Amino acid sequence: MAKQENKTVAQNKKAYHDYFVLQTYEAGIELFGTEVKSVRAGKLNLKDSWCNVVNGEMLANGVHISPYEMGNRFNRDPLRPKRLLMHKKEIMRLMGEVKQQGCALIPLSVYFNERGRAKMLIGLCKGKKNYDKRETEAKRDAQRDIQRAMSLKNQ
Repeated sequence: MAKQENKTVAQNKKAYHDYFVLQTYEAGIELFGTEVKSVRAGKLNLKDSWCNVVNGEMLANGVHISPYEMGNRFNRDPLRPKRLLMHKKEIMRLMGEVKQQGCALIPLSVYFNERGRAKMLIGLCKGKKNYDKRETEAKRDAQRDIQRAMSLKNQ
């Protein structure tokens, strides 16, 4: 049986613009039935979302999962905090790094792995200053210009 690829449902492009991603971690997401159906349909928004640790549990706040059209009374609040499934030691280590270094835990993407489980990629991030953002944008523009010049030369 061939190995399937991870199916990315949503990405947080704003996080890469606003933060330096130092490390990434994978966590499972505790979802209810209608939420899973909405996520599979791609009705998920990670913009302005963040993670924090409360009572030894990691929660994803600000993740908006639109209500499932045919879910009627089983639909949940779209902005409810979603519990993330990670090992306790990993959660405690992340909590220590956040307090010590002044970093933030930001959801970067949501995808389904090869077994059909919903996973969230979380980044340990450090905030960018305005000059860092301009520098990153300038590098990206320069790289784009180089690619254009190369493609025109090869034609």
